[in-house]
Amino acid sequence: MHARRAAQPRQALEDFMSKGLFDLGGKVALVTGGNGGIGLGFAMGIARQGGSVAIWARNEDKNAAARAQLEDAGAARVETYQVDVSSEEQIIAGYDKLLSDFGRIDCVFANSGGAPRHNSVLDMPTADWHSFLDVALHGAFFTLREGARHMVARAEAGEPGGSLVACGSLSLFQGLPGKQNYAASKAGVAAIIRCMAVEFGKYNIRANVVAPGLIMTPMMGGEQNEKALAEMMGPRTPLQRVGYPEDFEGIGAYLCSDASSFMTGETITIDGGYMVRP
Repeated sequence: MHARRAAQPRQALEDFMSKGLFDLGGKVALVTGGNGGIGLGFAMGIARQGGSVAIWARNEDKNAAARAQLEDAGAARVETYQVDVSSEEQIIAGYDKLLSDFGRIDCVFANSGGAPRHNSVLDMPTADWHSFLDVALHGAFFTLREGARHMVARAEAGEPGGSLVACGSLSLFQGLPGKQNYAASKAGVAAIIRCMAVEFGKYNIRANVVAPGLIMTPMMGGEQNEKALAEMMGPRTPLQRVGYPEDFEGIGAYLCSDASSFMTGETITIDGGYMVRP
């Protein structure tokens, strides 16, 4: 009996290794906030392995530019949608359109969020607390929940599997003055992911968090500010540099592919070793 149970995952392992360790042919991934920064880096990793990518983001011009980049990188198909993830209704409608276009969803990267704007919680207006969580926590939850709903339906129809991924941060481990809304959203979504890992494991649906360190994205405030941050913070990491969106291509391909079929419930830091420095 034990040998019979082991044969199925072993056969799946052999199948995907014969195609290529990170082959994403036939898989469809949704990346929210995927038209720039970390989201685009994640999407580029999927594109380079031949996967199809759906981008949800609000800026039409940035969506078009991201689409061209992903197609040039080798994506099987790319579609972009103007979806505001602070709206549960838009998220549900967005999945209806995505499923109509692609017919399936294999990977969801709930990445949409924003940069924290305050240096003290005492200066944080109540409206900022709520509006930030509407996107970074509630939007992530609804995005992951609806993605899981479609994956479960596919599993019940005889094709199990799927990967749910949320973007966390090092604020999961460290206190940041004035960033309570940011840190609360990241801690909340990490708890959501752990619960989903337990609930949906029986369908071979994995759920993991990627926790970036300091990554140079447009949210950093421009080229001069990026340079200053890189010079100040780079030497503090064991790898002696800050991160860039391209550093998420590999983890994107890994978490969306069957190579990560036995990883779930984890928080993966992509921080150049910042958290383990002396």
